[in-house]
Amino acid sequence: MDKRIPIFYASDDNFVKYTIVSLHSMIKNASKDHFYHVYILHTDISEESKEQVYALENENFVITFEDVSDYLRSIAEKLPLRDYYSKTTYYRLFIAEMFTELDKALYIDSDTVIQGDISELYFTEIGEAYLAACHEQAMVQVNEYGTYVEKVIGVSRYNFFNAGILVINCNRFRIHFVLDKFIEYLHTYNFVVTQDEDYLNLICKDHVYWLDQRWNTEVFGNIPYDIKEAKIIHYIMTNKPWHYEDCRFGDIFWNYAKETSVYNAMLNILENYTDEQRKKDAVSCEKLLELAVEETNREDNFLNTVNKNKRSQDRVAILHKIEEYEAQGRFDEDVETDPPGRVLMPDEIEYIDKTITQKLKTKFAFMIAHKFVDNLIEEKKLIIKEMKGLENFRNLQSGAVITCNHFNAFDSFAIQLAYEAAQQPERRFYRVIREGNYTSFPGFYGFLMRHCNTLPLSSNRKTLKKFMDATAQLLKEGHFVLVYPEQSMWWNYRKPKPLKTGAFSFAAKNDVPVLPCFITMKDSDIMGEDGFFVQEYTIHISEPIYPNTDLPYGKKVEDLLNKNYSIWKEIYEREYHIPLSYTTVKSGE
Repeated sequence: MDKRIPIFYASDDNFVKYTIVSLHSMIKNASKDHFYHVYILHTDISEESKEQVYALENENFVITFEDVSDYLRSIAEKLPLRDYYSKTTYYRLFIAEMFTELDKALYIDSDTVIQGDISELYFTEIGEAYLAACHEQAMVQVNEYGTYVEKVIGVSRYNFFNAGILVINCNRFRIHFVLDKFIEYLHTYNFVVTQDEDYLNLICKDHVYWLDQRWNTEVFGNIPYDIKEAKIIHYIMTNKPWHYEDCRFGDIFWNYAKETSVYNAMLNILENYTDEQRKKDAVSCEKLLELAVEETNREDNFLNTVNKNKRSQDRVAILHKIEEYEAQGRFDEDVETDPPGRVLMPDEIEYIDKTITQKLKTKFAFMIAHKFVDNLIEEKKLIIKEMKGLENFRNLQSGAVITCNHFNAFDSFAIQLAYEAAQQPERRFYRVIREGNYTSFPGFYGFLMRHCNTLPLSSNRKTLKKFMDATAQLLKEGHFVLVYPEQSMWWNYRKPKPLKTGAFSFAAKNDVPVLPCFITMKDSDIMGEDGFFVQEYTIHISEPIYPNTDLPYGKKVEDLLNKNYSIWKEIYEREYHIPLSYTTVKSGE
């Protein structure tokens, strides 16, 4: 039996005419090298309408109507709002649970025309993502909508997807209980702006594979490519060719429509659509925008409620402080208060020439630190999902200054694990830390701070001289020194912050490369004790940057800093699909 590509529509007897046009365009442009099974989810499509759809079948396409009424009744007791499930837009959430034999499926809205080969979309490899989708342009291009999704749902405007064209990873939907989470959120909060799209974005946050926008070219705002390049054209919101003669790209829709049995019926809809109805469309668009603003300003909106009821208020306060510091440009200041420190004096520390007792303490500290990290990993409090670019670490032929973004007290453990994975046991790994962390940090963490190959900075001139000499010696001996060039730690902050020169001056003075590491994060499915999801880390290890020997010292440092920042920026924008920008308000604005 041929394995057919499963494709789903959700429709009703009024909308099935548009499903026919969309399906016709798909069939016309689909590769003949594959076979396709189209499922139309519904509760009330008439036999007459079904016959019009069945007429589209050919040797490559089979069409099945699936009445979801029985399934809706089977889960009725779980549903807080029965009327939600009379809306066909919610049916896409049932696909993975209704069709348990499927590993993967496509979902397509009916207000579309497909100009590309739909098999290309299906065979997109999306890995462990819950689904693949395109960015929702309303959120990207309209500030009120973008602010709404960020302040109400907690999803970046640049990482909010349109749910009208989806590649659904059915296995992941089932494993991660996407439908159950949707029902749970229905009990928690009633999203009223984009409704099921809001819920899906909340549930699938950080688990989306981003498709080329051409696979969902929304008829909305700016489109930065020729419409002929669009694989799918999506007539969103009130931009319907069957209601407006001047609808943008309406001619493409009508070229397909006139080849179908519903052409005359749709011409009749266009001819009878009144100015009063068009006026109502305009009002509905205005009201939707107003609704987004109202929801944003509600004190009891979803995100505010979650922050108040479930999340550690200390963590919430820190996030607000990060927002404040970013707006003020205070990137080099910590948002969390460390224990009061004291000055590290030169006779209190030997950076390299340690006594036997100190060496034993270091050995013991590494042993208990490893047990500690192993426990964090086992308990899913530290999740290293992937290490990319280990060969760049492994192939280094000299000592190096390692740089990394700083967002968690445990992030240096992640780089330690990367160092170990790179198998460089003959070359040691050191961390530069703050003076107060060495002199005054209490308890277990303080013990690790003082004995796990740490290099504390000092405000004492003589101690700092010892630090500089020791760092130079370690680098020349081929060892690695981790420096946080952002200078501050901001909890779970994903952007690269502006860099300070210290790390790069070490590299320039000692003629060793900089190894830029940048850690990206995704929400896991595991809720931490603080009410926030534990983050999954991916460690990106880039190719080393070497000092430019043709430049004077100051320019050499600047060159290393700028190249490091550019690498981090590129990783950030590539991995998060967000242009890097800050909220910092410049003086005079």
